[in-house]
Amino acid sequence: MDDGIFLGGGGPEYGEQQWLALKYANRHGLVAGATGTGKTVTLQILAEGFSAAGVPVFLSDVKGDLSGLAVAGSEAFKLHGAFRERADTIGFDGYAYAGFPVTFWDLFGQQGHPVRTTVAEMGPLLIARLLELTEAQEGVLNIAFRMADEEGLPLLDLKDLQALLVWVGENRKDLSLRYGNISVQSVGAIQRRLLVLDTQGGTAFFGEPALDLADLMRVGADGRGQVNILAADALMGAPRLYATVLLWLLSELFETLPEVGDPDKPKLVFFFDEAHLLFDGAPKALVNKVEQVARLIRSKGVGVYFVTQNPDDIPEDILGQLGNRVQHALRAFTARDKKALRMAAETYRPNPSFDTEVAIREVGVGEAVTSMLQKKGVPGMVERTLIRPPSSQLGPLGVADRKAVIAGSDLGAKYDAPVDRASAYEMLRDRAAKAAAEAEVAEQRAADAEMSEREAAQEYRRARRYDPTSRSTRKISTRRSSRSEPDTLGEAFGRAVIKELGGTTGRRIVRGILGGLFKAR
Repeated sequence: MDDGIFLGGGGPEYGEQQWLALKYANRHGLVAGATGTGKTVTLQILAEGFSAAGVPVFLSDVKGDLSGLAVAGSEAFKLHGAFRERADTIGFDGYAYAGFPVTFWDLFGQQGHPVRTTVAEMGPLLIARLLELTEAQEGVLNIAFRMADEEGLPLLDLKDLQALLVWVGENRKDLSLRYGNISVQSVGAIQRRLLVLDTQGGTAFFGEPALDLADLMRVGADGRGQVNILAADALMGAPRLYATVLLWLLSELFETLPEVGDPDKPKLVFFFDEAHLLFDGAPKALVNKVEQVARLIRSKGVGVYFVTQNPDDIPEDILGQLGNRVQHALRAFTARDKKALRMAAETYRPNPSFDTEVAIREVGVGEAVTSMLQKKGVPGMVERTLIRPPSSQLGPLGVADRKAVIAGSDLGAKYDAPVDRASAYEMLRDRAAKAAAEAEVAEQRAADAEMSEREAAQEYRRARRYDPTSRSTRKISTRRSSRSEPDTLGEAFGRAVIKELGGTTGRRIVRGILGGLFKAR
């Protein structure tokens, strides 16, 4: 089958070859099963198949095992004999070891090229999800983004957002009249969550140069699609950050790529491992957004494959859109497990040769219950399938080999060095510096004016000592002073405020409001 990906053998004695048709690969899919049942190997052979067919792949490597895709398997490997035996059993005549074109990515820039985006590109909805904000706090965050747009303040990294929130807090009274209540407590809570995100390493994710999606969709001169592997073993220590990063990528693909209808093969296949992290505690609005993206993104040539332990981890509206399915063994130890197993079996087109529920419970390691879309997108009959062996190395790549692959990539020059151009933080800092400078000038002018008045008064007193008419002048001056009208309350208050702002106290107020929080930076 030239227009498909070979999965393994099904039917009696596993002699019937099972294929995933490239034409329907953008109809999404599911790889599920308990821990240790072979999901990672299935993910590996799917990535191999798509790459060989000229389809770029993006996947997250949660355990580090998928890095072996970069090099060919070896006859010295302990499972070489078992692999050959399985290939013969399922009729995989062309089985041979081969490596695949791999690009390593890493949010922290340690095990691959850095993955970055700007705060503005991620947007308030996903950032609120990332920071686990309440509804009131999310409202304040939306106001901050609106003000960044109106004030022309680029939000590129976390310090931009932190500085903007300080500005919002200082101007909360005026902003509350336009956008609703802004409390100091809400601003403070967001700042604390940003501090936690910074501690988790999230600062490295926000900045420039931002990831260009075209670099995930490259096809080599040999016609093979690039396999993009995101190192996620360290990232799993911050599961909310991991889920948000992948959701952002999916959203960017949806917003950026043009409509292509139903292509002969996908433009990109996106594997979302540990998919339950995306939906755990997610608000209804976010789940609806994911459902919308999953429903519409296939017309842009992108196939999304969710990888998780139990199909029950995926919301029903999304699960119903996953046409290509590989179900490894499920263990039913509790009543909930039994119910989930029964529901999983009911989603497949039954095969009269066996009971699907029993098959899901009994399939061994490296075996799965599969159902792929066939002609006109009709779900295929469920089959017990023995998954084919991988052609690339099974297991993680060595540290030296991984560094060699990273060093040989032409993307290092583009992404490895961060760029910190002027943005909201610098612009607000400059505004504060300008306000402080103006306060200095105002204070100096006031001091000069006061000095001039003192000098003039001294000169006047000296002149009076030698003026024979000084006595009468003093009497006239006294009488005129007594007859002059007193200042109004407004005039007196105004002169007091001007004098206060022109002095040291006023300068302290101006600097404290506009510049105090920027000194430490």
